[in-house]
Amino acid sequence: MIDIHTHILPGIDDGARHREHLLELAEAAVEEGITDVIATPHHANGVYWNPASRVKELLQESQAVLEAHGLPLRLHPGQEIRVHGELLDHLEAGELLTLAGTPYLLLEMPAEEMPAEMPELVYELTLLGIRPVIAHPERNLEALREPRKLEELIALGAWTQVTTHSLLGLYGKTFEKGAWSLVRNGLIHLVSSDAHHARRRGFKLADAYSLLETRLGRPARLYFEGNARDLLAGEELAPSGDMLAETKAAAGKGLLKGWFGRRS
Repeated sequence: MIDIHTHILPGIDDGARHREHLLELAEAAVEEGITDVIATPHHANGVYWNPASRVKELLQESQAVLEAHGLPLRLHPGQEIRVHGELLDHLEAGELLTLAGTPYLLLEMPAEEMPAEMPELVYELTLLGIRPVIAHPERNLEALREPRKLEELIALGAWTQVTTHSLLGLYGKTFEKGAWSLVRNGLIHLVSSDAHHARRRGFKLADAYSLLETRLGRPARLYFEGNARDLLAGEELAPSGDMLAETKAAAGKGLLKGWFGRRS
């Protein structure tokens, strides 16, 4: 399995605090069957500022630590970039990292609202050949209230990533309901952990994929796993339409116990 959004690098944000936490997270990932993780420390969110050079240096050091301890986990560079006014300037200046050196860029919106400049930003990034990935939209209250706005961003070229803990109900009923509503309506393309701590806020990727398969059928699991692999390879992600068609067909045959047909 591949996890595209993690806070595994030590001492750089509110994720792993030190080398021991790095090792604990890496051990948990390997035990769960994860082979690759993209390290995405917070950047430009008003608290943490982690430019590309710092992330790359710490990632190399962390990979060496994992190898010294015999942990078969590959780390890849990235950032979770808060949407801010100078984002395009910082991209041009080389301060921002795409995910694992691919065209995909992980963007974080504020918790309450969707910034008014999001449509223009998504459009401008796509013109530059960048494919924005919106992190955990199920935790953005405006996206939950008005999912059509998220749909508009997707139409402009954005992709979206839901968090495992939201799907599993570990962040509460509001985010759980919102996450599954977005999935059922074809507004989610990737699943990731947003892992911060091995025990308190771990990966749960295998559990989330298992639940997706239980509720939506195996095509849903294969769709999300495949998109994670394609992102890491820098290839085009698959839109959600085919997956939705297959899961609805399964529901029509009575294979999913009517779950897919529930109202959002």
